[in-house]
Amino acid sequence: MNTSFILLSGILVYLTLVVSVARSDPVEDKIALLDFIKSFPHSRSLNWNPNSTVCNNWTGVNCSLDRTRITAVRLPGVGFTGGIPQNTISRLSELQILSLRSNGISGPFPSDFANLKKLVYLYLQFNNFSGPLSVDFSVWKNLSVVNLSHNSFNGSIPSSLSNLSRLTGLNLASNSLTGDIPDLNLPNLQNLSLANNNLTGNVPKSLLRFPISAFSGNSMSLMNSSIPISPPIHKAGNSGKLGEAALLGIIIGGCVLGVLAFVFLLVVCCSKRKGEIGLSGKAGKGDMSPEKGVIGSQDGSNRLTFFEGCNYAFDLEDLLRASAEVLGKGTFGTAYKALLEDGTSVVVKRLKEVGVGKREFEQQMDVVGRIRHENVVELRAYYYSKDEKLMVYDYYSHGSISAMLHGKRGEGRISLDWDTRLKIAIGAARGIAYIHTENGGKFVHGNIKSSNVFLNSQNYGSVSDLGLATLMTPLAPPIARATGYRAPEVTDSRKSAQPSDVYSYGVLLLELLTAKSPVHTVGGSEVVHLVRWVQSVVREEWTAEVFDVELMRYPNIEEEMVEMLQIAMSCVVRVADQRPKMTDVVKMVEDIRRVDATDHRHSSESKSESSTAAPTPPVVGTESSSIQT
Repeated sequence: MNTSFILLSGILVYLTLVVSVARSDPVEDKIALLDFIKSFPHSRSLNWNPNSTVCNNWTGVNCSLDRTRITAVRLPGVGFTGGIPQNTISRLSELQILSLRSNGISGPFPSDFANLKKLVYLYLQFNNFSGPLSVDFSVWKNLSVVNLSHNSFNGSIPSSLSNLSRLTGLNLASNSLTGDIPDLNLPNLQNLSLANNNLTGNVPKSLLRFPISAFSGNSMSLMNSSIPISPPIHKAGNSGKLGEAALLGIIIGGCVLGVLAFVFLLVVCCSKRKGEIGLSGKAGKGDMSPEKGVIGSQDGSNRLTFFEGCNYAFDLEDLLRASAEVLGKGTFGTAYKALLEDGTSVVVKRLKEVGVGKREFEQQMDVVGRIRHENVVELRAYYYSKDEKLMVYDYYSHGSISAMLHGKRGEGRISLDWDTRLKIAIGAARGIAYIHTENGGKFVHGNIKSSNVFLNSQNYGSVSDLGLATLMTPLAPPIARATGYRAPEVTDSRKSAQPSDVYSYGVLLLELLTAKSPVHTVGGSEVVHLVRWVQSVVREEWTAEVFDVELMRYPNIEEEMVEMLQIAMSCVVRVADQRPKMTDVVKMVEDIRRVDATDHRHSSESKSESSTAAPTPPVVGTESSSIQT
């Protein structure tokens, strides 16, 4: 009995310790960060709530395994301006990673950073720092990567850098550094860039292993150092003239070199173009990769604009450096899956044929980004420059409804049973109806199709890619797939209206019922339009022939399928004024399963009673897939 009591007491003490550790918060470090953020102006809001747990919830912050200290702060592209407040972030004595790049930080290099003795990675590139680097780098014995490029630092390169025996990457490019390069005897250094400064003199012997590009854009003499000198040509015989064979060799060699130079320039141009596009694969290794992949200038116009509530901590540079996979090409652009260095996957849509200016584009993005609904895929961020327009969404691993319906059949394929298809129809209808309430009840989705619908965490349909049609130049002629969803009255995608959204939704319902694409071929050549085919089959009273054969194995659903077919047919009538409103469509689709409709309406009423002004919070899961194509 006594032993049991002791054992039970021990277990209780252990559980108490576990709970206390789980709830622990690095209080002193938390206060330091709060002081830092309060006294440092920034344009992008952060979710650093004093009442929330730092280690679990704060954007860009990581803690040690025991959650007692903060070990990493990554805040790129937050919009910081001015100098870093003294005695704030420097109080994080266990900090190992600090990234404040791509902001507007000015002033000298913070002297109190000397207190960050555990620092391993320091990223301050693309800011407005100035003044000499009068700092003793020897205090950071663990430093592995230092990137201070694209600032306005002047003076000489500190010789104390030679004491950083663990340094693997050093980037001081695009500053105003002067003087000679110190003899940095750093055996572990793998990446170096001192380009585009005002450095003079010769390249030290310890750095001759690096390419000339690491020193380009300076006024240094590279002779007798980086560039090998050809041996002198000895005269043959007593003649100072070249023989015919030698002359011919020189001419041929010159031609070959000319061709090679041309090919080299062609490759460089193509590579540069790929770098500008980005998201086409690895743009380099680690954070010391060349900056050529960054689009546009390094002012405020070169930053991603994030929407409130987005907890992502990355910037344009991260996207360009990320490994990327093309997910698909659609009506308005190409979608990529971008895998960031921290393991986060996002979808980046690269828009094509945008026909409006920056102000109108940003206004539309602002409207789209503020839409919050569980059946609308949230726009997380966007980027605008003269040459590139990007949109960032969450990544859905299961793929779009189009991929689920029309992907390869067989082992490994996710089969869509009737219950799932019904929930897809209900969710998509709710999402579209909500979109139609925006902008004074005049907002239009403009691009509804199965490749723009995904499953949220509750397996209901969620629509994406909204509000882009009005931004584009006219699509002429539209691609066949888009034609299958387009209402008959729509000749210019920029002038889509809500009734045309209803038509497109009706095509989506037919797709769910038949598992056939809106426009497909039969017999290898005959083109079949889904709407016309269904209408002809129904006229001939062969309604059963419409439904997907995979649905035939589910019992007692015939009546529900027929009801959905009738709703679809009412949505795809030719005359726009005869189509139902999306609010009415929602009720009709919900009534196919009255239990679901009752539960949802009760839930909606409860939400509206508690907060009529706030939009429904999104429930966006990670188990569906790459954003729209």
